This record gives sequence, structure tokens and C-alpha cells, in this order.
Amino acid sequence: MEKRQAFNPYLPSWEYIPDAEPRIFGDRVYIYGSHDRFNAPIFCMNDYVCWSAPVNNLTDWRCEGVIFRKNQDPKNPLGLRLLFAPDVVRGTDGRYYLYYAFDFYGMIGVAVCDTPAGQYQFYGWVSYPDGTIWGRRKGDQFPFDPGVLVDDDGRVYLYSGFYTPCPAVASGFHALKNDGGVVVELEPDMKTIRTEPKVIFPKTGPGSFPGHEFFEASSIRKDGDRYLFVYSSKNNHELCYAVSDRPDGGFRFGGTLVDLGDLYMGNTDESHAANYLGNTHGGMLCLNGQWYIFYHRHTNRHGYSRQACAEKLVRTDDGHFLQAEVTSCGLNAGPLSGHGRYEARIACNLWSGQGTGRYDGPHPRRTFREHPYFTQTGRDRNGDGDQYIANMRSGATAGFKYFAFDGSGEITLEAGGRGEGTVQVFCDQAMTQLAAEVPVRLDGQPRQFTAPLTLPAGTLPLFFRYEGTGTMDFYAFTLA
Repeated sequence: MEKRQAFNPYLPSWEYIPDAEPRIFGDRVYIYGSHDRFNAPIFCMNDYVCWSAPVNNLTDWRCEGVIFRKNQDPKNPLGLRLLFAPDVVRGTDGRYYLYYAFDFYGMIGVAVCDTPAGQYQFYGWVSYPDGTIWGRRKGDQFPFDPGVLVDDDGRVYLYSGFYTPCPAVASGFHALKNDGGVVVELEPDMKTIRTEPKVIFPKTGPGSFPGHEFFEASSIRKDGDRYLFVYSSKNNHELCYAVSDRPDGGFRFGGTLVDLGDLYMGNTDESHAANYLGNTHGGMLCLNGQWYIFYHRHTNRHGYSRQACAEKLVRTDDGHFLQAEVTSCGLNAGPLSGHGRYEARIACNLWSGQGTGRYDGPHPRRTFREHPYFTQTGRDRNGDGDQYIANMRSGATAGFKYFAFDGSGEITLEAGGRGEGTVQVFCDQAMTQLAAEVPVRLDGQPRQFTAPLTLPAGTLPLFFRYEGTGTMDFYAFTLA
């Protein structure tokens, strides 16, 4: 059977999984992430779910269901507090351990299961030998965003940290330090601290990475005899990596792996990034010698409904990773086919006539009221697959990369909204090579509009720019 094509986001349009950590257990790739809610007012409102796919087919994702509920933590019996950014590793006892940040309380919880995607049971909190929970001792570094490594010799390392100081949110403990990224070694029981927390990614001074200082999102992988640490920088919209020959220090900055707006690839102006910016978090995966970086994008004009994406990484002969471009076809075997129907939701670039901006500022919905955005009809997890780009006003642009074309053809747009104008279709990101002009008259009902598509054979992007009155909702396009 012929494989389907893979798109970004790679999960169904109704699923909102940020902070995804990819792990290979057996013959499947498992995705462990936070779980946002559609158009929510805050991060991570849903319970943890897991998705998996065969290692030989990253188009065939299966939902494994809920693996851990918020109210399973004894300190959260009503489920009112949030669970952030998990990681899962297989312990030396053969069981699977899920680590999670317990809201902004400065605690890391642990749950355990006999299978990678079964029902995890609460196991405890990462604690000192005397039973004191890490984060409850005066002078502790703030525990947040756990990333875990079980090394080849069975030793267990937990990486954590957060840039911004957090006030104490529960009575009875001192405000915590936020000096940067830290590492602790755990006992074989997977939750008791063996070595004192040590700052190995300071925010400032010697050992920091100027311009790309540690912020959050610790993730760790081992590659041969090298340790690869992935993190989100102070810039907040990029994932960077650092390399060391030991797990507990000596890391050297490697570079940017991916940036939501393709910044640091010839442009550093956030207001004219290739996408709207916000936080991102993910991890690396090596599958059959090919490395990938997993990350998330933002929808609904805010940072609380995020979706899982991934890109292939190119590695140089000396082992260095080049920054990946954000695309629509990250997990695909190559460019998308130049024939067929494509939903507008797989756009990898999106901006308004005034550029872009950051969703992590105050009142983002109000700030970006006249900007285009990804959204859906219906409620959270309704499974209808009806995500689209809304509110494209004059000058708004949606970009899709990349397609394998065999020459000219025809293009049909599916659009709604109210207005009148032209959709210009370009086959280059500089938007100098016009491939089609599609007149549109929008009367509030979904309509189809067709025009000739003139372009050369080869691997090309498509950029759609609306010029006209009113607003256009962009649902899909068909290449023939």
C-alpha cells in the first residue's frame, strides 16, 4: 500500500500537542507532549495523551489515548493545576517513567507504567534522600521542564530549569533560584536525587551562550559518545543545541536547530519573521540515520493552542547540525506532490500586510485583530478536520514549502469570507515569480475559484497573497 504524504502539523488538525518529545520504543515512535485545548485561555488544560507511529511510516499516527490525568497527582485532586512538558524514558528495570513539571509550583512529578503508552500511575516527586521534594528546600533551583537520560551505563540524569523567576505559589517554602539549566543524577529508583543540582547552562557570564542563552525546554539525547542538549533560548522562538562529551557539564554551543519565524537565516527582524512567534519546545530524534527536530507552532492568535511539527536536519561531515527551515512537509520523504488537494492549515509561513509579531506579548488577540491566523470550527477535539486560515486581509500571505512540480497546470482555491479581490500565487519566497492570479468574490459562503498555474518544473514553494477588500478565509487549494 502506498504511504500517505506527511505534513506539518503531522497530527490531525484538531489535536494540540506542544512540547513534544519523540522517543523510539520497540518498533514505534512515541510522542509525549503537553496537551493544549483549542482556543484556550492558558497552556496545557487537557490531560496527557500519547501518539505513536511505526518507525518505517511517520505518516501513520495513532492516538494511544489518555496516559495520565492531571488529578492523578495527589497534590492536584481536583485537577485544577496544569501539567507541563513531560518526558518519558525506559528505566533499567524495564518500566517506563514519565516526568512532568507540576504547573509553576516548582516540583517534578514521576509516574510509571509497564508499557510505553499504557495507563501511567503516580510514583512520586523528584526528592532528596531525606524525602524533601526538590523545590521545597531553601535555595533550590526552580525545577521545570524535565528532560531525562538513562545513559549506557544505567546512570540516570535529569535536566531542568527556567529563566524567569517565579514567585512562591504555595505556602511554606522559599522563593526559588533561577540561575539557568541544571542537571541532577538520580538513584536507580528514578526519583531520588543522588547528586546535588548543578547549574551547567548559566543564564549569564562564563558558560552561557551569548545571544542564545538558556531559557527553558531541556531535552537530552546521546549520539555515540556525545551528548546533545536541546533547549529553548532567551529569544523564546528557537530551539538550540549544545554538545559535550560528558552528561554533567562541559557543553559547547552548537547553533540554532529551528526557529518559528526562520530567523537567523538571513533575517533577525521579529516584526518581519516568516511566521508569528511564541515559545517552542521539542526534542531530537534519530531514525535510520536521519535526524529530526520536533517543535510546535501557534494558532488562534495566542500561545495557548499549539500544534506539533517536525523538520529533517542536515548534518555536516564534522557532525554539526544546520538550522532547519520551517516547511509544510517536514516528515515527508521529500517535497509534496505537485498534484492533489491540500488544506490551507499546512501553511508553514503566514504574515499580514504589516508583517508578523510575537504572540507572547500582552493581549495578543487584540494586538493581532487584523492579522490572519489558524483556527477551526467546532469544539475542542471534535475530530472534524476543519482547520483553516481565517481573516486574510489585503496583503496577507500564506506560504507552503515545498512541492515537486512537473510544469504548468491549474490551481483551484477554496475560500470563504466577505470581500472581493485577487489571490496572487508566487512560486518563490521573494514573491517575484508570479505563477497565477485568481480573482475571488466572497459572499459569506465557501466557493471555488480556478485559474491557470504557470511555473517551471522542479521543487518550488507556493505563496498565496490576497489583495482586495474585506477578509478571506482560506480553506484549501487543488493542484492539477
